Amino acid sequence: METYEFEGKTTEEAIENASRELDIPVEELSIDVIEPGSAGIFGLVGGKRAKIKVSVKRAPETEKEDVVKVAQEALEKILTLIPIEAAIKAEQAEDRVILSIVGDRSGLLIGRKGKTLDALQLIVNKIVNKAMDKKVDVVIDSEDYRKRREDSLTQIARKMGDKAKKTKKAVTTAPLNPHDRRIIHLTIKEDQELETRSRGEGVMKRVVIIPKYKGK
Repeated sequence: METYEFEGKTTEEAIENASRELDIPVEELSIDVIEPGSAGIFGLVGGKRAKIKVSVKRAPETEKEDVVKVAQEALEKILTLIPIEAAIKAEQAEDRVILSIVGDRSGLLIGRKGKTLDALQLIVNKIVNKAMDKKVDVVIDSEDYRKRREDSLTQIARKMGDKAKKTKKAVTTAPLNPHDRRIIHLTIKEDQELETRSRGEGVMKRVVIIPKYKGK
């Protein structure tokens, strides 16, 4: 998000200068006061000019469109370097952006246990987060791998949950990426007798499924 600095005798004048020079109404500007300014002694000596930093507010829908566009363009550039001919279907789903790779050879981008997709996803997320200056969740899929993976992880989570309740002991998954961990957490959340915690450092962490004990 681009920012601009403006000055004036007062904060109000600096804001008016920003609105006039950018040709944007004041209500559409995000304003941070760097220096409020002061008149000095008797308005003659030691006065300081007011200084502000402004940026243009984004409309929610416009920002969503920008996020999708940045994510799609980032993935397209990466695919041209591989190179592989494929189309990208982009969509906004709740709090995330989903990019689906479609093409005759798109299956090659999945990799063993989805590791190639995970690598692409990590790179694109870093690019988008830096460009938008905020945390954005971008999911990259090919040939519905993520859906098949989600179904598999859901089954695994339920089986491990049953084991934890039966043995009354915590069970731990293999190291998982953030997207896969989220599926485990959400699946177990449906069971009132269980709770989950993430364990480890870095991107790949384990999920611990813990049985709840009555009275504790």
